[in-house]
Amino acid sequence: MTFRHCVAVDLGASSGRVMLARYDREQRTLNTREVHRFTNTLQHVDGVDCWDVDRLEAEIRCGLQKVCNDGILIDSIGIDTWGVDYVLLDRHGERVGPAVSYRDRRTQGVMQRAQTQVGRAEIYRRSGIQFLPFNTLYQLRALVEQQPELADRTAHALLMPDYFSYRLTGAMNWEYTNATTTQMVNIHTDTWDEDLLAWAGVPSRWLGTPAHPGNVIGHWICPQGNRIPVVAVASHDTASAVIAAPLADRHAAWLSSGTWSLMGFESKTPQVCERALTNNITNEGGAEGRYRVLKNIMGLWLLQRVLKEQNISDLPALLADADAVPVCRFVIHPNDDRFINPANMSAEIQAACRESRQPAPERPAELARCIFDSLALLYARVLQELAELHGQPFSRLHIVGGGSQNQLLNQLCADACGVTVVSGPVEASTLGNIGVQLMTLDELNDVDEFRQVVRDTHALTAWTPNPKSEIARRAAQFRPQPTKELCA
Repeated sequence: MTFRHCVAVDLGASSGRVMLARYDREQRTLNTREVHRFTNTLQHVDGVDCWDVDRLEAEIRCGLQKVCNDGILIDSIGIDTWGVDYVLLDRHGERVGPAVSYRDRRTQGVMQRAQTQVGRAEIYRRSGIQFLPFNTLYQLRALVEQQPELADRTAHALLMPDYFSYRLTGAMNWEYTNATTTQMVNIHTDTWDEDLLAWAGVPSRWLGTPAHPGNVIGHWICPQGNRIPVVAVASHDTASAVIAAPLADRHAAWLSSGTWSLMGFESKTPQVCERALTNNITNEGGAEGRYRVLKNIMGLWLLQRVLKEQNISDLPALLADADAVPVCRFVIHPNDDRFINPANMSAEIQAACRESRQPAPERPAELARCIFDSLALLYARVLQELAELHGQPFSRLHIVGGGSQNQLLNQLCADACGVTVVSGPVEASTLGNIGVQLMTLDELNDVDEFRQVVRDTHALTAWTPNPKSEIARRAAQFRPQPTKELCA
């Protein structure tokens, strides 16, 4: 067979898509086509922010149906989503309660209690995962404390991509890359940490053994009656995006830019030293036993909320207006918890500026410029933190994902970080999803071979830093001096 047809279901926190890939084995070319795209928005039901997983499942099935209606024989299907969120099932496999979003406020104060009761250093020693108030560890503790009646009915807890794979196949799986985002997997054993589960009040029977990407979970029976393998890809969308990042060499860093910005580098060993803990660096699982040493940054979620609140649909016009706003007139800290899910993002940004004795951005272009400048400065800080763990400066920074289309932010990032930025591919999560499917189908040997296919088939754009720019000058003011105190 010369061609392979793989379907990637890529769900983000703001949108989802079903993509069809056609891989030519002889020519080593990979082409993708968007079959179905849909929105994903939070639902506020009975005082809780949750996901409408029934509608998302219906959209997934709609996309798969469209492929089949075109007469295409699908070789495999893979699903990736955002991390940390889960669905509870009873012993009959039926859903228990709503699929609560990580942006819900039920976890307020829970992470701080965990650090007091278990110890910040101890949790990090076990998990190697960044402290974020919405990690699954804290979500489940909140569930057990606040809704014990749901916990009593629960037999299984599936992370989002595994839940949708279960709905297609009837088989349960706990994929490793997504499991590591929970802060409940022991970084030394790659299995669930019994002590952390005990603190959360989670019975180990809720969870199966984490499985590394590349296994067939089960089969979806298409309308034509064909049994199509559903592959456990690197189901955390960032893990998939990193697989598709066409890294130039082992000293290249990456930035997966979308609703969240995740900046990091690949490592064969986790980085869990005191400096990594102090800088709140995470060590999430990747493909082929590689670790994604990274830091979560709030990302374009801030802009998405502002666009909605300001009723703006012409993004290119907004970017042009924002480019004319003076540099760094307004600066916020994007990772402040106040921006996780405020009632009004525009007002929250303005309040943060006033509280720090800055002028408040009023016009949409000023709000956008505040977001872009603030993100670029934070990118520069995080890249320096990562370089200290890596042991030397990075050769370049690859920006992948939807945010890589933002030319203004790309240039600001290059200037602030003082490194060449390479943008693309845009649909990185989808491509990485497909890459693991092709490896599972024995069409490709490994991640490095797939990255070569990406380089050969996708246009990339380089952004050269301007060391004399105003944002480069601002970034240099807080850039710490290099240190030899590195992780072992």
